[in-house]
Amino acid sequence: MDDRGGLKRRALAAAAIAAALASRVATAQGRRPARIGYAYVGPPELADARSALILEGLRASGYQGEVETILRSTGGDPARLPPVVADIFAQKVSVFIAAGPAALRTARQAANGTPIVAYDFESDPVADGFVQSVARPGGTLTGIFLDVQGFVGKWLEFLRECLPSLSRVALVWDPASGRLQVEALTRIARDLGIATDILEVRARPDYDAAFAKAAEAGVGAAILLSTPMVFAAIRDLAALSLKHRLPTITMFAEFARNGGLMAYGPSVLGATRQAGVMAGRILSGQSPATLPVEQPSIYNLAINLGTAARFGVTVPPTLLARADDVIE
Repeated sequence: MDDRGGLKRRALAAAAIAAALASRVATAQGRRPARIGYAYVGPPELADARSALILEGLRASGYQGEVETILRSTGGDPARLPPVVADIFAQKVSVFIAAGPAALRTARQAANGTPIVAYDFESDPVADGFVQSVARPGGTLTGIFLDVQGFVGKWLEFLRECLPSLSRVALVWDPASGRLQVEALTRIARDLGIATDILEVRARPDYDAAFAKAAEAGVGAAILLSTPMVFAAIRDLAALSLKHRLPTITMFAEFARNGGLMAYGPSVLGATRQAGVMAGRILSGQSPATLPVEQPSIYNLAINLGTAARFGVTVPPTLLARADDVIE
């Protein structure tokens, strides 16, 4: 399943439910409904679909109480996270959903004991001290985390299949996402005999300079390391890849659908719904201390054959056979 299919249809259907739930202000007993806080780091026009998926997951968990969502968007600006998160916690939320490492770190500082459910594809929850163990988190935080060490090598593997002579790759990295991905990729690339250029991006405008620098340096391909900032700028990044004629892969399937060469990774929308399921379990009485950390359940390999042709890249039939989404 991909992000465009059943999840989007269910998100639209659930939007009406979200609006109805948010409009309720009290239960029959006069108590305030439970509040779920959510800081969305992407553009505001996509926020309602995320909220609807959270509520869909909540109902799938079996939770039957009334719910109000406290949703705020940063508009794709990471600098707005602290005030946005502070505003959400000021609304006395019952549980907070954090999307990505920056939102998670910001929420931990502001939570003051409020349960947090994260979906974070860039962090190791145990090594980073977020939880005591995957099976038993032991605190007020749990969520969905990616096995980065076993995952990021796929990006290099797929690039090598399409570009057998690849000897140098640019790693376009947001330091706010942590060092786990960049260190794992550097190590794997070294074992494969591939040199790496690490290009830091700290804000959306930095991507233009990073692609220009990579193209000028003559690297053979680029990897956009995952960060919520990538998802928020997905169309612009696909256009930059084409502009600089730089075959590029990243985590999010939308990249390939918008003109990028390839994408491989978990479904963001699927993880958003999973976070809603976990939030529902907490609202039903389960402690986050005993709610095991989960991994994403849906992965997608997307390949844009039109872009491959523009780059003069031949995608092997064996790789096409593995693709969930082939864009002609």
